[in-house]
Amino acid sequence: MASPEAGTICPVIMAGGGGTRLWPLSRSGHPKQFLGLSGGDRTLFQDSLLRLAGLAQGGWRLTPSVIVSNEEYRYLVLDQLTSARCAADAILLEPAGRNTAPALTLAALQATQDQADPVLVVCPADHGVGDVPAFTRALQAAVVQAASGSIVVLGVPASRPETGYGYIRSEAAGEPRRVIQFVEKPDLATAQAYVASGEFHWNSGIFVLKASTWLAALQRFRPDILAATRAAWDARSTDNGFTRPGKDEFAQVPAESIDYAVMEHCPGSEFDIRMVPLDAAWSDLGAWDAVWQSRPHDAQGNTMQGDAVLHKSRNSMVHATSRLVTVVGLTDVVVVETPDAVLVMNRDASQDVKELVAGLNAGERSEPLLPRKVPRPWGWYDSIDAGPRFQVKRIMVKPGASLSLQMHHHRAEHWIVVRGTAKVTRGEDTFLLAENESTYIPMGQKHRLSNPGKVELEIIEVQSGTYLGEDDIVRFDDSYGRN
Repeated sequence: MASPEAGTICPVIMAGGGGTRLWPLSRSGHPKQFLGLSGGDRTLFQDSLLRLAGLAQGGWRLTPSVIVSNEEYRYLVLDQLTSARCAADAILLEPAGRNTAPALTLAALQATQDQADPVLVVCPADHGVGDVPAFTRALQAAVVQAASGSIVVLGVPASRPETGYGYIRSEAAGEPRRVIQFVEKPDLATAQAYVASGEFHWNSGIFVLKASTWLAALQRFRPDILAATRAAWDARSTDNGFTRPGKDEFAQVPAESIDYAVMEHCPGSEFDIRMVPLDAAWSDLGAWDAVWQSRPHDAQGNTMQGDAVLHKSRNSMVHATSRLVTVVGLTDVVVVETPDAVLVMNRDASQDVKELVAGLNAGERSEPLLPRKVPRPWGWYDSIDAGPRFQVKRIMVKPGASLSLQMHHHRAEHWIVVRGTAKVTRGEDTFLLAENESTYIPMGQKHRLSNPGKVELEIIEVQSGTYLGEDDIVRFDDSYGRN
């Protein structure tokens, strides 16, 4: 087949998932795609953006990425784009999770504005890739095939029986290979048979297709999803660089994955669907066992991050974030330490963490929701101590940033500056505080904290009162549009 004329490639980064199987590092308010799980300085989201830069070759024009995420993660997306020095063509914010088929539909509607029809390279934001050149070559082959109207999926050689992955059966000949069948997450015996047959690849969840092809396939197989998503798109609003589909309209969109909505219906249909093999040390990093497999090991098969010591232990993983963690005489275990929660488990039980987190949520525990150190659009806060009628926080405010003008009904606050310069609004007064200076905010007093300097501002905040929850905030003015 002759190669189609080079055109435009639009990366689509799907960054809205929760990642509960990687608790306690991944929380619903700060999920795995925004964490540095691959061992480097960058997060998985940043890696996903940066490794697509090599696609701009052979006459193809690469646009900035379209990012689909959740309203709750909008400032995590902005912060990590800035720190990675990446631009986005659009940041689409879902008001509620509706799985990946509606998310891709939003991206396709964005991409086809002004009669454009780019090839979409659709990548989850939470995967790891060890061999980026091999990854780029596979995507380049997929782009050429997709430009002719095919749907292309990247398939990873199934090297072991995984029950947490979907599988693709394809023809043995041809390049890219014609897809025969998609199978979702088989039991162990079936997965073993798939691997032994040599006919199956893991479904990476990375798809390459023209925007018009996706919309046509969705119209063929799930017109209800397309109609409902288009209605939400038509009701969209744009502000501060974000595009938001209509909230009420999006609530009516059926929740479905790309695979169930379209891909598994394509084999044998009028839609040509192909697979490009991806042999690039790929991992979906969907559970702690996958993280262990993706990291370098010592001679005993152990992998460590942070302040960790293992003695007479094998094939184990320790991830320490805030203190020394030691493991003695254990095999095939995972230990993940954070300031407010510790997970100890057998590696074989990695898929069960989701059930554990569901139980914690049912018990209305706070630990599944947010880490102790909570990111905010202006910086972060770390709740370092608490007791009856008091709480102590360490707060960092970025240069030029400001908290909202607010007040509290049930607590007073003491602020002590430990680094930088603080601009404080308290009632009708505004004044500056230097390092080692402090102030007191009475209960019910309007106040605001800002950083007018060029270095990070850090303060220690001591709260006292009858109720210290985060919902005791009345905002009068906010730079970030929060209520």
